[in-house]
Amino acid sequence: MIGKFAYLLLRSLGFGAGTWPGEIAIRINPHILSSFASQFRKGIILVAGTNGKTTTALMIKTILEAQGLSVVHNASGANLVNGIVSACIPTASWKGVINADYGVFEVDENSLPIVIKFLKSVKSKVVIVLLNLFRDQLDRYGEVDVIAQKWERALRGSNAIIIANADDPLVAHLGLHAKTTFFGINDKTKFLPKMEHATDSIFCLHCGARLAYEGVYFSHLGIWKCPKCGEKRPKPDIFRVKSPLPGLYNYYNTLAAMSVAKTLGITMDLAGLHPAFGRQEEIGNVKIFLSKNPVGFNQSLRTVLELGAKQLLLILNDRIPDGRDVSWIWDVDFEMIPKHVSVIVSGDRVFDLALRLKYVGIQATISKRLGDALETDKTLYVLPTYSAMLEVRKILSGNKIL
Repeated sequence: MIGKFAYLLLRSLGFGAGTWPGEIAIRINPHILSSFASQFRKGIILVAGTNGKTTTALMIKTILEAQGLSVVHNASGANLVNGIVSACIPTASWKGVINADYGVFEVDENSLPIVIKFLKSVKSKVVIVLLNLFRDQLDRYGEVDVIAQKWERALRGSNAIIIANADDPLVAHLGLHAKTTFFGINDKTKFLPKMEHATDSIFCLHCGARLAYEGVYFSHLGIWKCPKCGEKRPKPDIFRVKSPLPGLYNYYNTLAAMSVAKTLGITMDLAGLHPAFGRQEEIGNVKIFLSKNPVGFNQSLRTVLELGAKQLLLILNDRIPDGRDVSWIWDVDFEMIPKHVSVIVSGDRVFDLALRLKYVGIQATISKRLGDALETDKTLYVLPTYSAMLEVRKILSGNKIL
C-alpha cells in the first residue's frame, strides 16, 4: 500500500517510472517479489543478458499483447529487484493483488540469480531467456565468466524453461545440460572478415581451452567448437526470422522473441512494435542508439553507418549506471567511421573520448554542454552511454526517470 502511494505521489510530481516505490515496498516486505510473481495466471518471462534485454522484453510483450493477453512489464528498463517490484506496483490493487496473464521482465545479468530465488514458489510457467554475455562495467561485475558461473549455479535444478543463444559459447554452455531451446544465426555470409578487438570470451567454459571458430558474427558470437573437450555450438532450433529493427544485434533479439512465442505456442506478431526508449528511438530529428560497452558501441556504429549517418554525437559518462571505468573505449573500433562523417563528442569524459578518436585520425568537435550539441536541424545519430541517454531524453522530451 505504501509502495503504491509512493508511485502515485511521484507520478503526480511529474516524474517517470523509477525504483523508489519498489525499494520502499521491499523494505516493508522483503518477499514481495515472490508474492507478485506467484499471481501471474499464465507465467513469468525473464530476459537476461548484457545487450538487448530491453528490446527483446518489449518484443515479447508486444507479441503477447497482440494475442489479447495482459502483461506487466518493466518498460523503463529498471531491471534490478526493486525495479521489477516497481513495475508490478501500478497494476496491483491496494491489497497487492495482480490481475494479469504474464509478467515480462528484463533482468540485470548480475541480479538474475537473486530474482530466480524469488520464483521458487511460482506454480505457473517460468521462461528464462539468456541473450549474451559481454564485458560491461568491469568495476561492478568483473569478467564475463564470473557472471556465467553465477548463472550456472542459479539455474542448477531449476524447473524453468531455458531459451539460450547458441552462438554465445558462455550462454550455450549453460543450456547444453538442460532442456533448452536454442536460437542462433545460420548465415555464413554475415561472418566478419576477422575477429573484432572487442572479443570477450574465446575460451571453453567446460575445460578452459581456446575455442576454434568457423566464423564470427560479432565479438565472440559465431559458430564455435572446443578442439580439446569437443563441446560445440548446439544446432539452433530457431535461426530464421524477419527483424522489424535494423542491425544484426536486433536480429538476435528477434530470434529470442520468436523462440519465446514458439515455446508458448503462439504466433509472433510484431506489427505494433515501437523501439524501446533509447534503443533506436527517434525524438524529432534525433535518433538515439544506446551504446554502453565495446560490443554494443561497435554494433551501433555499424548500424547507423549502414543507415547513412552523416552526423554523429558520441556521449561518454562515467556515472554509477555507466560504470566508473571508461578504458573500454579503447576497444571500440572507431576506425570504421568514414572521413566524411562529422563527429561531435560530449559527456562527463568528453576529453577521454576526443583523445581516443584523435588516435584514429578523427578530429571531433568538443561540446561541453550537451544541450548545445543537440541543437541541429540535420538528422543526428546519438550514441550515448546509459546515464547520457537519460540526459538526452530529458533534454528532448522533458521527462525524467528516477
